[in-house]
Amino acid sequence: MSKTLLMIKPDATKRNLIGHVISRLEKARYNVVEMKMLQLTEERARQFYAVHEGKPFLDSLVSFMTSGPIVAIALEKENAVEDLRALIGATDPGKAACGTLRDEIGLDIEKNSVHASDSDENAAIEFAFHFG
Repeated sequence: MSKTLLMIKPDATKRNLIGHVISRLEKARYNVVEMKMLQLTEERARQFYAVHEGKPFLDSLVSFMTSGPIVAIALEKENAVEDLRALIGATDPGKAACGTLRDEIGLDIEKNSVHASDSDENAAIEFAFHFG
């Protein structure tokens, strides 16, 4: 079993889509290991997205990610990272494959409703960021 992290972003929590996302995860046979709802501070959002430091969209991303609660979900299953990336779809919902989470519920490239770890290494870092 491998672990990964999914965050339900503020646009989806505001639209009451938490249950929908969790249902999709369970149907994809993920085990929910830990889960919590929280409000990111600007400092914590900047820490989480430090990889984007210096990019022109960082301030907007931080503002969005601190605009409402997020749900951090630690997940477990075989091939967790790769399978989750396929389940959520492309970053831009307009380019996401039909039936992916971002195709279904994403609004635009910033408000794309979910974040998922993009590698096993980042999954471990992101898991530790939210769950210690």
